[in-house]
Amino acid sequence: MSNLKTAMVGTPCQILAATKINRYENETGGSPIDVKIGLFCMENFSYSYLEKYLKQQGIELYEVKEFRIEKGKFIANLIDGNVFEIPIAETEPFTRKNCHICTDYTSDVADISVGSVGSDKYQSTVIVRSKKGKEIIDDAIEKGYIIAEPLSKKGQKLLETIANRKISKNTKTYKKREAVARPVLSKRAVSEEEFIEECKLCQFENLQNDVISVGSCVLCGACEYVCPIDSIQINRRKPVLVNDCKEDCHACYFACPRTFISNKIYPENIDEKPLGNYLELYTVRAESIIGQDGGVVSSILVYLLENGIVDKVSIVSEDKDAPWRPQSHLTSSIQDVIAAAGTKYSTTPIGFKALNNDI
Repeated sequence: MSNLKTAMVGTPCQILAATKINRYENETGGSPIDVKIGLFCMENFSYSYLEKYLKQQGIELYEVKEFRIEKGKFIANLIDGNVFEIPIAETEPFTRKNCHICTDYTSDVADISVGSVGSDKYQSTVIVRSKKGKEIIDDAIEKGYIIAEPLSKKGQKLLETIANRKISKNTKTYKKREAVARPVLSKRAVSEEEFIEECKLCQFENLQNDVISVGSCVLCGACEYVCPIDSIQINRRKPVLVNDCKEDCHACYFACPRTFISNKIYPENIDEKPLGNYLELYTVRAESIIGQDGGVVSSILVYLLENGIVDKVSIVSEDKDAPWRPQSHLTSSIQDVIAAAGTKYSTTPIGFKALNNDI
């Protein structure tokens, strides 16, 4: 692994995968991800089912400039300037069902978690989780990159309510799956020793049987990223093996966020804490960057680059040939970060795709 340091912005499953990849770097090869910025996430969506749904509404994908998720609504901004939007509650026809076993709403193992719930318009709720995350946020506040104040009790209560809603709903889902003998390995409490012992027995065939075939894969892209011989590929639907596995390689099983998770990563009582473990709760705005919910994530990324904390950051920009399809890449350019400000919906492999494509 090179000395390059990067910052990842990702959903809870991506952040968990990044955590596992670096913790078990002897097996996975590690990654340059040094700062993890997690996003609040209730669920993700399937492009194939979304395409079908939009056609029913008289909209083709090529007519869409970008998808956004804002204040409880799923929004499609069209190239002709029109806007199609529906409440998140009505997105069930194109929701990715594999997300419904996840109970992590606020990216519990990130350094810093960011989302809009709990804060006013043009502001973000920021959860500081690690010592590294606290150093970053404290210095960013001091240097004027962001303006922060403690999250209100009302905001915290709302955030906890939403997080508990995901925990309750998805706990019922995975228990129902377990009742019909479809194992949900990520919900099995195992020690560090048990985790390593189990993973060292498994390769992609086991990942296929234990995660992909039983509806637990969330397309985070970790298995594709860590495969040392590029035998795993993710297209629009699921990971597939295109060549034989490397002998005695267990990288994909160690990295996947839906295989076993050691209690050194997730404490056994984590679902009893709707916001996970944290050090500080803030409501934050950044007046220098225009973006969704105050441009807070973009401002933190600018801070990381300008202060030499990381060498590159992951951002999402649009595909020139298909504006609706976001592309993820690494950049060291402040201008690129500012231009990409604003949340763009995408399927989850893009964060690791950027690492594969740009390193």
